[in-house]
Amino acid sequence: MAEDSEKYAVLLLSGGLDSMVTGGLAREAGYRLFALTVDYNQRHRIELEAAATVAAALDVDRHIVLPLDLSQFGGSALTADIDVPKTGVGDDIPVTYVPARNTIFLALCLGWAEAAGARDIFIGVNALDYSGYPDCRPDFIRSFETMANLATKAGVEGDRFAVRTPLLAMSKADIAAEAARLGLDAGMSWSCYDPTPDGRHCGLCDSCRLRAKGFAEAGLEDPTIYAEKP
Repeated sequence: MAEDSEKYAVLLLSGGLDSMVTGGLAREAGYRLFALTVDYNQRHRIELEAAATVAAALDVDRHIVLPLDLSQFGGSALTADIDVPKTGVGDDIPVTYVPARNTIFLALCLGWAEAAGARDIFIGVNALDYSGYPDCRPDFIRSFETMANLATKAGVEGDRFAVRTPLLAMSKADIAAEAARLGLDAGMSWSCYDPTPDGRHCGLCDSCRLRAKGFAEAGLEDPTIYAEKP
């Protein structure tokens, strides 16, 4: 349980650049962190190793890696035998969208937050440079926060939850720059949806392209090792 004199938050930590920077900003704001990583049997399981490295760098109070096998549901290139698109970021919701993923993950964060006495939940969603997922939009975050305060003992008793999204209006260039400002090694993080067998970013999936674009636009050296140039 969180101590009354301390400010605690639950951080949804994927191991990606966005969640790493979100954690860094939460720490900068004075929060002590409980980090939740969900092992959903994702194709890019190497991100679980990145999450452990980032959690240690952020000096979180506790890091839980929670198994929840969403490959049983399928419906996504990240959880089923479906090719990850490599042709560039399009206008439609891509097949890398995992059905209801952020809804499921935020619900898990909410359960831990209520049990632990934390009332802030940090998630690294971004509504500018992203792949068009519906569960990264401001309307979704506001709606989830409303639901959280209707669905919990703490919420109905007035001890309200807040879902914090410090990256929501940032570009990937802004996020890369924030990592540098916070002194976080972006090379710790993992973005690629389809890693090569030797553990490199593929360079061509949406997530690789957006990552490379962010560092280039920020004028920063990209520490990522890509199999192919994005």
